[in-house]
Amino acid sequence: MKKEKIKLRADEEYIRLDNALKLSGSVETGGQAKIVIQNGEVLVNGEVCTMRGKKLRRGDTAEFEDLILEVC
Repeated sequence: MKKEKIKLRADEEYIRLDNALKLSGSVETGGQAKIVIQNGEVLVNGEVCTMRGKKLRRGDTAEFEDLILEVC
């Protein structure tokens, strides 16, 4: 299955992983983001990440289900 790529613009130095998932529409709520992250369902730069406050900076990617989020 081909994954859809979404580019997220970081207006600050970084964007938190849980906020990135919400902004992209991957999840509906912060609580939902917390659950999928803590369950190990999200990859950051190709590795499982269970830290919901992980700081994503320009060039980082996060993958969840059929989406790839690229921070630019």
